[in-house]
Amino acid sequence: MAQADSKKDLHADQDPNKINLGIGAYRDNDGKPWILPVVKKVKQNLLTDPTLNHEYLAIDGLRTFTDASAKMILGADSRAIKEKRFLGVQQISGTGAVLKKGATVYISDPTWGNHFQIFGDAGFTVKTYKYWNPATLYYCLKTADSGSIFVLHACAHNPTGVDPTQEQWKQIAAIIKEKNHFPFFDCAYQGFASGSLDKDAWAVRYFVDAGFEIFVAQSYSKNFGIYSERCGCLTVVTSTEQQAINVRSQLCRLNRASISNPPAYGARIVNAEDNLRTMANRIIKMREETVRHLTDLKTPGNWSHITSQIGMFSYTGLTVAQVKVIKEKFHVYMTDNGRISMAGLNENNVRRFAEAVDYVVRNA
Repeated sequence: MAQADSKKDLHADQDPNKINLGIGAYRDNDGKPWILPVVKKVKQNLLTDPTLNHEYLAIDGLRTFTDASAKMILGADSRAIKEKRFLGVQQISGTGAVLKKGATVYISDPTWGNHFQIFGDAGFTVKTYKYWNPATLYYCLKTADSGSIFVLHACAHNPTGVDPTQEQWKQIAAIIKEKNHFPFFDCAYQGFASGSLDKDAWAVRYFVDAGFEIFVAQSYSKNFGIYSERCGCLTVVTSTEQQAINVRSQLCRLNRASISNPPAYGARIVNAEDNLRTMANRIIKMREETVRHLTDLKTPGNWSHITSQIGMFSYTGLTVAQVKVIKEKFHVYMTDNGRISMAGLNENNVRRFAEAVDYVVRNA
């Protein structure tokens, strides 16, 4: 069944105990959207600040925000920052930037579905690389045409929740350098995956330390819970300070043509990093509780992948047929490939979800 049809079924379902595990948005333990306390505080401060107005920002955005974004992903002590070989340009979150035309963009299989439209609509040839098996990933990196662009998830891979180990990241970087590929990082969950901003930025910082020029598309929809504000930043690391100046001017030109001027409100909110651990820890707890209940039920199969994965999403391993049964019989909604949003689980429904999984594994 198409995902659009599944969403219609979800909204039409009147069962008060239905479970929505398809939405990629954080929910609290009561299943309600959660406004971070720090965001509430900042919003109040913005409302009472007499110095703020609704004038246009600079075309490259709120500079304090973009500089803070760069420090957040690269580290305040990054050589790139100290040598002024970086820049940040405010973007609408969820989107990337335009790279050199003619290069092929490789996107992980599976990945966030919108990656295909973003790069395809920008005029790139888009191909995929197999993500699950490191050996096939390395093979694709080695056999791709030199100078290709590889889109890499910085942390909390969407939708699998499986990230490379540090040793695997080092191998990926070595092959990318050998083949002169360009690394384009998508970072939508920094701090949300592990609860640590620094830990979730490890791969990006390793690439910078290894001498790469990189693009990092940063989104603050998830880790600050401000989905509708579409607040993001493109952070770029170059080889020289002059290159950073040149790239900024070109990205300003692209910003002017595409969004005219970036929005200020979300950028003004993202000036603190509290409460990330609260969200990350609740997600981790729901993973543990899911596995505990499946273990208690003696559900056939090995479910350790649920706790070994990180971030908001988890690949359950359920088949399309099992997903259909779990929706129709138990009012549990997820994507057809068995991916669930762990944020949709809470103390009130995690047992029912485990029982539903147990049933379909045994009977569907």
